[in-house]
Amino acid sequence: MEMEYILLESTSPQKVCHSQTQTDVLKPLLGSCSSGGGGTLRRRRRVLSKDGRSNVRIEHISGRGALYMRDLWTTFLDMQWRYKFFLFTATFAGTWFLFGVLWYLVALVHGDLLEFDPPSNHTPCVMQMQTMTGAFLFSLETQTTIGYGFRCITEECPAAIILLILQLVITMVMEIFITGTFLAKVARPKKRGETVKFSQHAVVSTYDGRPCLMIRVANMRKSLLLGCQVTGKLLQSSLTKEGETVRLDQRNVPFQVDMSSDSPFLILPLTFYHTIDDSSPLRAWAAKGGGWTDPELADFELLVIMSATVEPTSATCQVRTSYLPDEILWGYEFPPVVSLSPSGKYVADFAFFDKVAKTKSTPVFKTTSHRSSYQSNGGGAMSEGADPEKIRLEQSYRERGEDRGSRARDSSPLSVRISNV
Repeated sequence: MEMEYILLESTSPQKVCHSQTQTDVLKPLLGSCSSGGGGTLRRRRRVLSKDGRSNVRIEHISGRGALYMRDLWTTFLDMQWRYKFFLFTATFAGTWFLFGVLWYLVALVHGDLLEFDPPSNHTPCVMQMQTMTGAFLFSLETQTTIGYGFRCITEECPAAIILLILQLVITMVMEIFITGTFLAKVARPKKRGETVKFSQHAVVSTYDGRPCLMIRVANMRKSLLLGCQVTGKLLQSSLTKEGETVRLDQRNVPFQVDMSSDSPFLILPLTFYHTIDDSSPLRAWAAKGGGWTDPELADFELLVIMSATVEPTSATCQVRTSYLPDEILWGYEFPPVVSLSPSGKYVADFAFFDKVAKTKSTPVFKTTSHRSSYQSNGGGAMSEGADPEKIRLEQSYRERGEDRGSRARDSSPLSVRISNV
């Protein structure tokens, strides 16, 4: 169901200069406004689609064709398959015809054609090549090394020998390049990324007493992904101190599994979470309880990027998706998807992968900015000249240390991490 945002009418829309373009501050990010006293905004335009495709169109690049021709390898790899097959066919047919014309000219100069009525003791440059059709067939047989047996080059013409060498060298280089691009395009890890699944929705629930933004990621193949790294980027408009509006300001949204974000073992579906605290770029949105109906707070897009190494090929794979504010569910959690079969094997049931459940208690965002007024050594008043940012980081590290100590004391064997359900 399409959600609609209510936008207050503005008599003088703010103009913003960004990336050498001047646009209405409201127009690029949100849908068109309906006519009437109060404008109604539709869903926000995506920078990145749910399947990871970019929705950015590049325009007005001077010398774009020349730039692409300088990097032919990347141009051929990015080319769609239908154009690639057409270019493959046109390249071979074109070289066959081009060298066929050259062979015809050699026969023309040497007097081997039928219209010259050569004598019976005349030795041609190429046997049985007396027409344009014969020259084309000889070029094709030479380049493909077919060799039917009755068309062959003789020792009569040095120019023909040089032309034969040039054709073999040039066409061999072209075949190597085209074949290499085919293999490289087939072996790209792009298709491998399609077997990595993100949850359709992100949820916000309470974890360790704090609201956490959670997403679920799963590898749908038995082959492992090594060195997985999940990062997030929050795209939204921001206003600088100089009064300039940055159209798509990117802010880091770190994700982690349990107490570590380093190389999770993605053998089962995992839940990655981002703690929403005072340092989170989502703190203003969370302070209103995930108020995505607020047009100012809900005007953002969360990009989630996972980078990993494919085990069979050692190629680097990157999978992307995005979440709009109405795709982030406040007060929901993911149900378990991993169970134990009667035979003793772990089973990941993807029927529950995209399902969410209402939490028993609604998460509440509480600011902890007052802690920055205390020193890190004992909680005393902050002295003048102290760096508040440094003190806040020290306090955060101390809290994480206390959390680790409390978890170490909890030796219950039935406790299950949220990343494993």
